[in-house]
Amino acid sequence: MNKVNWGILSTADIATKHVIPGMQKGELCNIQAISSRSAERAKEAADTLNIARAYGSYEELLADEEIDAIYNPLPNHLHVPWTIKALEAGKHVLCEKSIAINAKEAERLKKETEKYPHLKVMEAFMYRFHPQWEVVKGWVDSGKIGDVKTLQTMFTYYNVNPDDIRNKEGMGGGGLLDVGCYCISASRYIFDEEPLKVMGEVDMDPDFNIDRLASGILTFSKGTSVFTCSTQAGRNQSLIVLGTEARIEMDNPFNPYTNATSVYLRNKGELLEKKTVQADHYTLQGDAFSRSIMNDEPVPTPLTDAIANLKVIDAVFESGKKQSPVHL
Repeated sequence: MNKVNWGILSTADIATKHVIPGMQKGELCNIQAISSRSAERAKEAADTLNIARAYGSYEELLADEEIDAIYNPLPNHLHVPWTIKALEAGKHVLCEKSIAINAKEAERLKKETEKYPHLKVMEAFMYRFHPQWEVVKGWVDSGKIGDVKTLQTMFTYYNVNPDDIRNKEGMGGGGLLDVGCYCISASRYIFDEEPLKVMGEVDMDPDFNIDRLASGILTFSKGTSVFTCSTQAGRNQSLIVLGTEARIEMDNPFNPYTNATSVYLRNKGELLEKKTVQADHYTLQGDAFSRSIMNDEPVPTPLTDAIANLKVIDAVFESGKKQSPVHL
């Protein structure tokens, strides 16, 4: 096997505008087919993206024996059901984040994967594959900022379109599952452990019944993380890691796409170091997952990581509802 043959489950914007073009630049990904509930939409996407085959149903794609792996960018509430269907069809699965709508559902998926030990499943948290995070993690692990004491993270945008799936309660909409998950994941990644306690404040949209603004304090054994995410605030993303000796600042921590982005090591007002990198994290993610398939190696981020992230999201919701801390 020189490349992994991929099929794309739906013509979602994240797939057609970002993930597919990124994977097509990879060394190990061969995008062979795309599917939609509409044959016309599938063909249009296939023609635009130069994909060989288009299917008018997800079932037809899963029945294609030449497809090795599936990328699943369906709405959150369909991630687990169609990932399981793909496993039943003998396909490896890279599933968009959040891989489930809560930890319980993610645990059910993990249990299902145990029936198929020869197949790989991974949550598509693409940001971790961007080289800027190698720089940041390297600075942290080498002690360049001293001991990590706290993170401050923000990820927001404004969207009040009632037809958007991110504003649909029954489809797993809301800010925490869409963008807050990044803030939580990055915090766990930097501290390299799970939080002990969560305090959350959640503002629900009265019409959409989804979380439109959420803030949280995550308490780790050696420090804290404070984050805010929103679907109804000005577009912004930022991340600061504060240590005992210096701090790290990130221009665009989560979705720089193919643009150059910079990370900074500072102490007081002095710039100690700056690194600017450019890469397509979707290309790197696709090749990393394909390499796991080809070499029969563990995937870079296992489902246990996805479950742990969702447990924190669940705890933010619970804490916001109870107005008290939740211990994990």
